[in-house]
Amino acid sequence: MFLIYFAIIILVPIVAQLMVRGAYNKYSKVSSSTGMTGAQVARRILDDNGLYHVHVEEVRGFLSDHYDPRSKTVRLSSNNFHSHSLAATAVSAHEVGHAIQDQQDYAFLRFRHALVPVASIGSNFAWIFILIGIFASLSGMILLGIIMMAAAVVFQIVTLPVEFNASNRAMDQVVSLGIIRNDEERETKKVLNAAAMTYVAAAAVAVLELVRLILIYTGMTRDE
Repeated sequence: MFLIYFAIIILVPIVAQLMVRGAYNKYSKVSSSTGMTGAQVARRILDDNGLYHVHVEEVRGFLSDHYDPRSKTVRLSSNNFHSHSLAATAVSAHEVGHAIQDQQDYAFLRFRHALVPVASIGSNFAWIFILIGIFASLSGMILLGIIMMAAAVVFQIVTLPVEFNASNRAMDQVVSLGIIRNDEERETKKVLNAAAMTYVAAAAVAVLELVRLILIYTGMTRDE
């Protein structure tokens, strides 16, 4: 049973990563009909939504794209910044989707930002308390670790609506602004959906791990 469990938590994230890399690599070779680079796509959507103050910058790394709400900057990996592909269009529009969420004070985005410090502490220190509790047979330590881990799991779960909403906003923008044609919508959605699966996989694994630890804790307290 434990072998099946560990196979699941190891394989699910790997499969999700393979999906997003496969979709991205495939559609990074397909040029968009408008010939706009990822940077141009981002700038066009930002300006159309009145976000002239939001910058678009190039960063190193593979799929290191993100939106920084503190500096109000959309950062695009070099491949997407310069590329004319559908994959670059999808990724760039998605990150701008987060900037639009920020502008409109999207509730789930605000909630996720508020959870960052708590989730960071939980993910970094939870296992220390859990392992001490298991080896020393101290159920209280395990419970403390579980509570800390639960904060990180809540963060993973709250991330899901944030990411899906950003993708929906991205599709609405690239379609309404004519950045992609009707026959390009399917391919663009495939890139966005594959990327979303990485967050779904991460949340599923986090929930499974939390449930397993809760079962360990309840079993220990029954023995006491």
